[in-house]
Amino acid sequence: MTDRLPQPLRSDALDNRDRILSAARALFAADGLNVPMREIARHAGVGPATLYRRFPTKQTLVTEAFAEEVRVCHALVDEGLAEPDPWQGFCRVIEKTCELHAHNRGFTEAFLSAFPKAAELSASRAYTLRSIAELADRAKATGQLRADFVLDDLILVLMSHRGIRATSTTDRVRASRRFAALMIQAFQTSPVRSPLPPAARMTGAVSHGNL
Repeated sequence: MTDRLPQPLRSDALDNRDRILSAARALFAADGLNVPMREIARHAGVGPATLYRRFPTKQTLVTEAFAEEVRVCHALVDEGLAEPDPWQGFCRVIEKTCELHAHNRGFTEAFLSAFPKAAELSASRAYTLRSIAELADRAKATGQLRADFVLDDLILVLMSHRGIRATSTTDRVRASRRFAALMIQAFQTSPVRSPLPPAARMTGAVSHGNL
């Protein structure tokens, strides 16, 4: 018996799928992964049944919604590994990883094992961490990365970075860059006290007059 070939989606079904993914990406980026599936369906302009027909579980939706972030994450660690100066490559990975996560709260949660059974996300996380561990070993060998740095320190950085709350995306990215610069100085054996990137206005921060 000849195997049946998968049938391509009709144009209306494909349009629904694209709108669901677009809504999911926007809501996950702004509010994290706790957004209800019904809210995603509402923003996409489809019924819950249509959403679940395309994406039976939130896990499948999250995996597809973050496909581009996974690709970018792989590219930036590969770029760091290709850098002739391991310390510069390590710094670049920290900076770009923080900026990537500054744009998408949901991706941070997914990366930090919100869906541990999502095979694609788990494989991506393992590849990223393995690559950064290799880069860290190279940077330690140059004497520029402190010898007691461990991979769990990077997880701690991302967990702390997730707490950034700013009044706008621009301020969040600005705060992320300053945060990354502070972390890099903390990881360096003999920190060069170069000027930090500009500070950002933070949501709920105390006023300067109260400091």
